[in-house]
Amino acid sequence: MILEKIQKENDIKELEPEELGPLAEEIREFLIEKISNTGGHLASNLGVVELTMALHLVFDLPDDKLIWDVGHQAYTHKLLTGRRAGFDDLRKYGGMSGFPKRKESDCDAFDTGHSSTSISAGLGYVAARDILGEEHHVVSIIGDGSMTGGMAYEALNNAARLKSNFIIVLNDNNMSISENVGGMSRYLNGLRTAEAYVGLKKGVEDTLMKIPVQGEKIVHQMKKTKSGLKQLIVPGMFFEDMGITYLGPVDGHDVRKLYKILNEAKRVDHAVLVHVLTKKGKGYEPAEKNPSRFHGTGPFVIETGEAKSSGGKDSYTDVFSKVLCDIGRHDEKVTAITAAMAGGTGLDRFQKYFPDRFFDVGIAEEHALTFAAGLAAGGMKPVVALYSSFLQRAYDQTIHDICLQKLPVVLAVDRAGLVGSDGETHQGLFDLSFLSTIPNMTVMSPKNRWEMADMVRFAVDFGYPVALRYPRGEAYEGLKEFREKLQYGRSEILYEEEDIAIFFVGHMASIAEKVRIRLKDIGYSCSLVNARFVKPLDQDVLEQLAAEHELFVTIEENVLTGGYGEQVLEYVSRARLGVHMLNIGIPDDYVEHGNVDVLRREVGLDEETIVKQIITEYLTIRKE
Repeated sequence: MILEKIQKENDIKELEPEELGPLAEEIREFLIEKISNTGGHLASNLGVVELTMALHLVFDLPDDKLIWDVGHQAYTHKLLTGRRAGFDDLRKYGGMSGFPKRKESDCDAFDTGHSSTSISAGLGYVAARDILGEEHHVVSIIGDGSMTGGMAYEALNNAARLKSNFIIVLNDNNMSISENVGGMSRYLNGLRTAEAYVGLKKGVEDTLMKIPVQGEKIVHQMKKTKSGLKQLIVPGMFFEDMGITYLGPVDGHDVRKLYKILNEAKRVDHAVLVHVLTKKGKGYEPAEKNPSRFHGTGPFVIETGEAKSSGGKDSYTDVFSKVLCDIGRHDEKVTAITAAMAGGTGLDRFQKYFPDRFFDVGIAEEHALTFAAGLAAGGMKPVVALYSSFLQRAYDQTIHDICLQKLPVVLAVDRAGLVGSDGETHQGLFDLSFLSTIPNMTVMSPKNRWEMADMVRFAVDFGYPVALRYPRGEAYEGLKEFREKLQYGRSEILYEEEDIAIFFVGHMASIAEKVRIRLKDIGYSCSLVNARFVKPLDQDVLEQLAAEHELFVTIEENVLTGGYGEQVLEYVSRARLGVHMLNIGIPDDYVEHGNVDVLRREVGLDEETIVKQIITEYLTIRKE
C-alpha cells in the first residue's frame, strides 16, 4: 500500500512518478471508507486529491504555507501530513477536526471554517514574510463557490499591488472551458511565465521608455493592443486587468500538469492565480452524480451511497420550509433569500414552488441582508435563512440596513446552539447575544415543532425586524399540550408552583422539562417557563413569579455573556425583585467538535449537571 509510505509531511516527494496514480486511487478509497463510517465532507475532498498531491510535491511544508478556504476539502492534506490514524475519530470529541487546525499540526497554516477568507489570510502571511525578510511561499486555495463572497474580491484588490510572489489556486469544479480556448491559453501561459519571456518583456519596455517623447506612448499602445488580443482568446482577463497573472485552466486531476504549472507560478514576482478544473466527488459515482448530497454527509452505505440511518421525523428546518411554502401560496409578497445554502436551510422547497420569489445570492451574507432590506423597503416580505454562525458575518447590515429603518425582514436563524461535528467555526452560540444588542430587533425561539410553525407565521406578518432562532436536528414533539397563542413579548408559563422557577429558551425545552421532573421527584416545588421572546424581555412574568419563588434559573444554549440569562439577571437586580439567580449556558469560550450530547456534558448543559447545580444553589440559599 503506497499510502503507508506517507508517515509525515514531504514523504510524498520520495515516491516514484509511477506511484502517484495508484496513490490517488488509494486516497480516494481510504476517504470513502472512513467517511462512510464517521460522516464528513466527501465530495469536495474527492475532487482535490490530485491537486493536493501536486501542492505537496511542489511546496515544502511546514515552511511553505498552504491556506485552505473553508477548509472542508483538506482531508487529503491531512493524510499527506501524517494524520492517517486520526481519521478513525474524525469530527468526534477529542478527535481530529474536519477542518485545518493550527493546534493540530504545524502544516495547518490557518484555522478556517467560513468562506472567502483564504486570500486575505494569505496576503497577511505574505506581508509578514516580506517584512521579516523570509523567502517561503504562500498559497491560498479557494473554490469557485467561495469566489462568490465579496471578501475574496476585497483581498484580490489588495493582492494586485504586491511586488512579491503570492499564489492563489482557484479550484473550479463547476465551470467548463472549450478546447480551443484551453489550447491557446496553455500556450500563452507558458510564454508569459517563462523566465526568458518575462526578462525579454521587461527589457523591451525599459528600452522603449527611453525614447524621448514617443517612448511611453509606444509602450502604452503595445499594452493596449496586447490586452485586446488577450480579451478575445485568453480567459482570466479579469485577474490580468487587476495586475494578477492568470495561469490556466489546467486539469485538476493531472498531477504532472499541476506540478508544472505550480512551479511556473513560483517564478512570478507578484500575485498569480492558477485556475484548476476539478470534478467534485470524483472517483465515487454517487458523489459525482449528487455532489450536494455528499458535500457534508452522515455515515452511508458505500455500495449504494444511501444513508445508514435517517430519523424520518421532521427537523426544525423542515417545519420552517413547509410552513413558509404554505404562506407563500397565499401571500405573493413573501420572498426567500439564502447565501448558497438552499438545501441546508430548506429553501430549496420554496425555490421549487416559487422560483421568481427565491434568491440565492451566493456566499454573500452581507449582501443578502442589505438586499433583503431593499426588498422590504420596496414593499415585499423577505425571509432570509442563514446558519447562525454565518449570520455573524452580517452584523453591521442587520444593525444599519434593517433595524435602523425598522424594515420587516425575517431572519430565520438555522443551526442555532451546538451543531456538533463541524466544531468551533460552526457552533451557533452567539446569536442571542449579538441580536439582542440591536434596537428594533425582536428575537424569539420555539419550544417544539408546533410553536415553530406558529412563530414562522407570526414572524412573516410581524411588520418589523424579527429573528427566529432554531437548532439543527429533529423538532421536539414534547410539551404539545401547551399551545398558548403567541403574544408579542410574552413568555408562556407551563407549570406554576413555587420556590424554584426555571426559564428556558427554545430547544432547551426537552432538557428543562426533564430537569423539572427530576427536581419534583426529589421533592422540590418547581415552575417551568418557556421564554419564547428573548427580546423584548417579558418583565411582567419576572415580577409575577418573583413573589412566590426564591430562585430563578435560566437555561439557554448560547454563551452566557450577553445572553437571555444576563438580561434576566440585569432586570432582577435593577427592579430589586429579591430573588436569587442561576444562569446556565455556554461558558465564555469556543466549543470544539463532537457529538452534541457529549458537548453538552462538557459545558454543563446536560440534565445531570443542571440538576446538581440547581440543588447546590438552592441549598446554599436556604442556609443563608
